[in-house]
Amino acid sequence: MSVRSLCTTLVLSVALTGVVVPTASARPLTYELPGDLRGSKFEGIGYDARAQRFYVSETTGGEIHRGRLGAAAASEWLAGDGTDGRWTARGVTVDSRGRVYVAGGPNRIDHPGAPDLWVYDRDGKLLAALRTGVPNAFLNDLVIGPDGAAYVTNSNAPQVFRVAEQHGLWTIRTWADATGTIPTQTGFNLGGIVLSPDRTALIVAQGNVGKLWRFALRTGAVSAVDTGTADLVNADGLVQDGRTLWVVRNFSKVLTTLRLAQDGRTARLVAATPTDPERVLTTAKLVQGRLLLVDSKFDEPTATPPYQVVALTPPRR
Repeated sequence: MSVRSLCTTLVLSVALTGVVVPTASARPLTYELPGDLRGSKFEGIGYDARAQRFYVSETTGGEIHRGRLGAAAASEWLAGDGTDGRWTARGVTVDSRGRVYVAGGPNRIDHPGAPDLWVYDRDGKLLAALRTGVPNAFLNDLVIGPDGAAYVTNSNAPQVFRVAEQHGLWTIRTWADATGTIPTQTGFNLGGIVLSPDRTALIVAQGNVGKLWRFALRTGAVSAVDTGTADLVNADGLVQDGRTLWVVRNFSKVLTTLRLAQDGRTARLVAATPTDPERVLTTAKLVQGRLLLVDSKFDEPTATPPYQVVALTPPRR
């Protein structure tokens, strides 16, 4: 066993009071991702529950990789390097019909005229390549709302976009603009996004200042979530399961567990659990009782293998 593998095993094996616990041995603890010699970095993850497949985005090139829960290695599903106008990719989510939504981060900033977001079917057919029309938009993360539309955060402004399809026609528009409520700070602003437990609101992370915001789905009204004493600086990906909210705090290397009110207006700290100190984890999806977390490689100037998704059993107490 390599030193890196041993370290990962030890970190995942400490009791809940220290760090996250190991997953069932019948399934892989890590999933290998394709990479290239120039160094690959990764960010988003989506999951298709019906097909039991996960999708991971590569920021360096925009490739999308796909894996199966029972197989230890994923493979490239969609090419990058300009395919469909995609040179980079960030958040990924999958709707109930198996359609895969990919947020482009700074894709259009770096390549004027290029799309901000793509939608594909399960077979990899491009359904839509959309542009927000908003200058300097950085589309980060996504969630599927109760109405079947996808809601997407902008990390460069306090905005949430809505992506919808009707009779085969896809549209993207600015759904909420909280410029008067959420101050834009240096660094990455709005990122991770989930539904409140009662599905009446979106809960959005502002990682650079460690805050959560609530966007009411009926009105678009925005208010701060009262998180008490919880330290949420570097909040990146959010995962919601009932009233449990896990906050993946990338460079802090902590998985914070919160207990949300049903309407998402308040959150109570449950645990702050250290993650593998050798990994910068960006976001996750809850899959059959385990969290699948993306090891971004963002801490490496030139990333080197192994490129991996890490599986762990999250704290819930």
